Amino acid sequence: MGPLRSKKRRPTFRRLLKTSGMKLENKLKSRQLKQQNVAKKQRKEQKRLRQAMKGAALQMPRPLETYRKRPEDEDEEEEFLESLPSDMMDEEDLKEMTAMAQKASFITRDLGPVHSSKTKNADVVRSYEKIPRKMAKMEEKEVIQLLPIKDKDRVIPRSIERVKQHQEEEEKEEPAEMPEQEEDDGMPPSYMELTPEEREQFRIQTLNIKKQRVASMASAIISDPLNNMKRVKELRGMMMEADPSVAVSVRKMVMVSLMEVFKDIAPTYRIRPLTSAEKNTKVKKETQQLREFEESLVSQYKFYLEDLEQTIKDWKQKKRKRSQVVSFQSYRSLAEVSVRCLCELLLSMPHFNFHNNIIVVLVPLMNDPLKKVADMCCDAFRKLFQEDRVGRASLATVRVISGLTKSLNYNVRPEMLRTLLSLRIKEVEMKKDLEATVPKAKFMTNKEKKKNLSRMQRKWKKAEEKLEKELLEAEASESKEKKTKLHTETLNIIFLIYFRILKKAQRSVLLPAVLEGLANFAHLINLEFFDDLLNVLQNLIQSGNLTNRESLHCIQTVFTILSGQGDALNIDPLNFYSQLYKILLWLHAGAPNDDIIIVLRCLDAMLTRRRKQVTLQRAMAFFKRLSVLSLHVLPNASVGILAANRATMHSFPKCDFLLDNEIQGSGFYLMELDEPEHCSAQNTALWELHTLQRHFHPVVRRFAGHLSHGAPSDGSAALSMELSRRSPLELFEDYSVKNMTFNPPVASPTSKKKDQFVVGTALLDNRLQKQADSILSDTHMDFTSTCH
Repeated sequence: MGPLRSKKRRPTFRRLLKTSGMKLENKLKSRQLKQQNVAKKQRKEQKRLRQAMKGAALQMPRPLETYRKRPEDEDEEEEFLESLPSDMMDEEDLKEMTAMAQKASFITRDLGPVHSSKTKNADVVRSYEKIPRKMAKMEEKEVIQLLPIKDKDRVIPRSIERVKQHQEEEEKEEPAEMPEQEEDDGMPPSYMELTPEEREQFRIQTLNIKKQRVASMASAIISDPLNNMKRVKELRGMMMEADPSVAVSVRKMVMVSLMEVFKDIAPTYRIRPLTSAEKNTKVKKETQQLREFEESLVSQYKFYLEDLEQTIKDWKQKKRKRSQVVSFQSYRSLAEVSVRCLCELLLSMPHFNFHNNIIVVLVPLMNDPLKKVADMCCDAFRKLFQEDRVGRASLATVRVISGLTKSLNYNVRPEMLRTLLSLRIKEVEMKKDLEATVPKAKFMTNKEKKKNLSRMQRKWKKAEEKLEKELLEAEASESKEKKTKLHTETLNIIFLIYFRILKKAQRSVLLPAVLEGLANFAHLINLEFFDDLLNVLQNLIQSGNLTNRESLHCIQTVFTILSGQGDALNIDPLNFYSQLYKILLWLHAGAPNDDIIIVLRCLDAMLTRRRKQVTLQRAMAFFKRLSVLSLHVLPNASVGILAANRATMHSFPKCDFLLDNEIQGSGFYLMELDEPEHCSAQNTALWELHTLQRHFHPVVRRFAGHLSHGAPSDGSAALSMELSRRSPLELFEDYSVKNMTFNPPVASPTSKKKDQFVVGTALLDNRLQKQADSILSDTHMDFTSTCH
């Protein structure tokens, strides 16, 4: 026969008790001791009754014959008492004594304790016979054996009764427990008979009671967290409120209250689990209390997060729990409150436990079809990226976004990728900077120290280095190298997302967000990706499938690369100049007015920073086309464009040819040509500046007059210090009209009343006036007659 296969079964609680011999032995001892105590108590009561009867009999008149007491044995004494004659007492006395005997407790109440010595040589059979056959019905109580007390003559055993309580440690086994329903929480039996007004009044009263209970428990927890952590469990149990009339309101209230409680009592550090060695080590009472508090805090916080996550899952899966307690329509509101609580904990407790778990729960909700939930999560992650100084939380979030985007085959909302624009990444490890990151050689080697420094000087030097190291550790600030490493890893994952979409999903709705992200982080791209990236962007622009904004992002990405690390590349981006020159005429004062921001950034990278690589013909063509664009955009866009033209005129002083009416060279200006090099811009004039000098906005008029005079730096036509020191982007934001207000406010036109109004007929002389009147008088308009 082969070996038998062992079937592992999970042992039950009773099975575990049977395996413990010590527990079984203690249980038997407790049962025996309890039986002995009951029998002993009955014997004492019987003995007190006999002594009371004996004392009453002694008070009665005795006969002449006296009997000697024989206290040799307790049993002989009992037989002696029973053999006493009772015929010497009257019948009334006998009845009275019998009635008093039946009320033994009344007789023995005022008597002191009666001590009787134990019989050493008692008969086993008689002692067994004295035990009652049927024990009195008494409530069984569990007895706990205590350490005995040793007296001079004997050892006194001790025991106490265990009070039955609810097990308080089930919270570690079950994440969410159902609290016992209180009697006051249920509806009255006549609830269905109440009118709607009475039902609403009853609901308000019940809700106020719940509010007071939640407030009292929350205040007790905050006032003394160390001793009131059990209240957190009670408060968490109210998240499963079963009263249908107030279930939704109470659950929302408890969710928000617990969120505020955890924000208040959570420490400013991460709680790690104790090792086995630390658990076995004896510590102070205060330290042990703190450890228990931290352990219970982490467990309750974990259960709370699981409850919030389960609420969101129930909303997604549309599960009905507890029949009619919470309706399907209420799932959405409960889930929204849960998401809001998780977002708040994500921002307020990035240092505490389970922060990565919150990220894993919230990142998929950024792609939720419900716009309110998706916007709530996107805003939370934007704030997290802006407030994250170290980069750990940002790295964890970017990893989850990358995995989610790939698993969904890039079918996600563009807002998810646009949140990456809020990342605070300024410095990363570049390949060309590897030599700079190599640790520099020390100023003095050990040999040189021994030669040039004395023993005492070397000792002081060593002490100074140790002190500096301790000071750096005491600051508790992350090192710059660690921060740079985290940022580099984060940026690599971001570019991995962008390059995958450019390669596999160029026609996706994510392409605008990808191009915007590349334009934002283009200065951090390594040189090895430049050639491939430029080819891809050029193919996208020439395909004609991009919008104006997407094409502008491509152009911004290219020139950000070329103005940064790519300045060493020998590339002439003439096609990108032509594309931008072509797009400028498509912009207007409508919805694409925000595209002017990208145009201003591109102009700064294309004309100002690359002025040595740009020809004068190209600069003059852009100058003319930007002046045309400033006529049909909003005032803030006009100010920004004129400020960019001012920077172009300072970079190319010979652009003042456009301020003269004379023709420079041969040919005519070709306005419709999309090639800035061949449009003959030198043969035109900036007549747009004269039109802009009559603009309703005072700042536009000021800039137009300044440019028409050649953008001087001093004199009456010079700009003020406030305007001249601000960049085109800053001027665009300062004079924005998003709030439907002008900055500075535009003055209303002055009303001029004329003394005499010119009538139309007064313009004709007398002869013509008479002829016109005669014609009008002789002419009769008959609409009914037929026209020939």
